This record gives sequence, C-alpha cells and structure tokens, in this order.
Amino acid sequence: MFQKQPMMRKVIYSLIPIYLFSFYLYGLDLIRLSIFVFGFGIFTEYIMERKKKKKVSEAILVTNLLFVLSLPPKTPLWIASIGIVFGVLFAKEVYGGFGRNIFNPAIAGRLFIYIAFAGVMTSGWAELGFFNDVVTTATPLDLLRNGQNISLYKLFFGFRAGSMGEGSILLILLAAIYLIKTKTASWRIITSTFLSGLVLTSILFFIGIKSALPPISGLMSGSFMFVTIFMATDPITAPKKAKAQWFYGFIIGITAVLVRTFSLFSEGTSFGILMGNTFASLLDEYAKKVKS
Repeated sequence: MFQKQPMMRKVIYSLIPIYLFSFYLYGLDLIRLSIFVFGFGIFTEYIMERKKKKKVSEAILVTNLLFVLSLPPKTPLWIASIGIVFGVLFAKEVYGGFGRNIFNPAIAGRLFIYIAFAGVMTSGWAELGFFNDVVTTATPLDLLRNGQNISLYKLFFGFRAGSMGEGSILLILLAAIYLIKTKTASWRIITSTFLSGLVLTSILFFIGIKSALPPISGLMSGSFMFVTIFMATDPITAPKKAKAQWFYGFIIGITAVLVRTFSLFSEGTSFGILMGNTFASLLDEYAKKVKS
C-alpha cells in the first residue's frame, strides 16, 4: 500500500519515544487526535495519488505524526481534520505529490488552523494529566512574555503545557543525534537555525526589548527545538547545497524570533519554516553559482 522510503522510516523511529512520552502525558487525547489525523491525512493522499496510479508515500506517515504532535491536546477533532487535509492537499498534492512540494505539509496545516481558528488553538493547552483530569493553563511562552519565570527542569524534561510533542527537549535532542548520525537530517540546518535564534533572542533580550524572551528558557519553550529538528530539516523542502543550508537555517531562526518578539503570535516557528521554504530553491541556485 505504501511506497517504501527508508529515510522517512528513520524519522518515524526518532519520533517514537516522543510519541510514547506524549501518550504518557496526555493519554486518550493523543490517541483520538491520531486516529483522525492519520485517517484523513492518508485518505487525502490516497485519493489524489490514485488518479495517477501511484502508491501513498511513507512520507505521509511522517507528516501525520509531526502534525498531531504539534497540536495542543485539547484541539477539537474537526479542526485537526481540517488542518491535515489542508496541509496534504494544498501544500503537497497540488504541487504533484511527494518530492515536488515547496512547503512542509505539516507546518502548512498547523499554521492554517493556528490562524483560522486562533481563539481555539490558543486555548487548547493543558497541564500534565497522567491519564487524569487536566487543567487548562497558559503555555511557557505566554508566561515568559508576561514576565514570569519557568523551571528549566520542567522545560528540559517536558513537564509543562504546550503542544503534545514539543515538551521533552531531552528526547528531541536524542532524536537529533540519531537523525544526524544516520545522515537523515542536516546538522548545518539544525546548527544555523538554533544559533541564529539564540543570538537574536539574546540581543533583543539584553538590549531591553520588553517582549523579548530570556535566551535559554525562550528557545526551550514552545516548538522551537521540535520544529528545528524535525521540520527545518525536511529533505524535500530544504536546500540541498551545504552553503544554502546555512542561510536557510538563518532565515528560519531569525524569522521565528522576530515573530515571537514583535507579533501577537507567541509562537513564530511555523512562520519561520514557511519563510525558509520560500527561499530554499533560490538559495540552492545561488550556492550553485557561487561554487561555479
């Protein structure tokens, strides 16, 4: 049924510990969202690929997994379904399917519902439940923007509110090591995205910008690390040339921090990815000309 793609399987393997940790924290909320996201995501690609007599790609499993882990645990099922359909259809299939899409489907779907249903998507957060009743709470990003302090311990190990897969920095870093070691993800993109985000956040914070986040806790909050490791390194929508990958990461990190700091949206990583996707091909062309 699925077109075999070993590289995509490695991404799935790296996400399994994060998914299991999210299940431990959010239980049935994660399962319910997963059923709808995987169902509608696979069905959408199947309908489009069937007309071309092609198989569904294993990449759709990665898209679905990343998308569901990027959601707040209390996201309504119908909104999650709309998001994944939009991402797969308009950010992937309309371009011709796997390998031809310009924008990351998971990010496109996430950003679409984040803007279209802002009221719901910014209030669907939950504190840790451990299979019990959860308590609605503000995210670490919102707390930091209001001048409150967040425990670095909770941020690093994932015991705080937020999207279901963005919590544990420890597991995300372990996944990064695995992806880099297996040559699945570009270390240049990861390094340049993180460093540009860290440097700009530090500058804005230390020159006294009121809405600027503390550098370390700021980058450990929200989806910055999750998106840097799993979305920025998407081999289809990222540049292929080494020099281009450095500039690509700079675009993502700088855009994310600027949106976080100066816009009404507390999270800017999705905007950063789409901005980077927009310039990816151009960066490759420029890198090619410089080399020649």
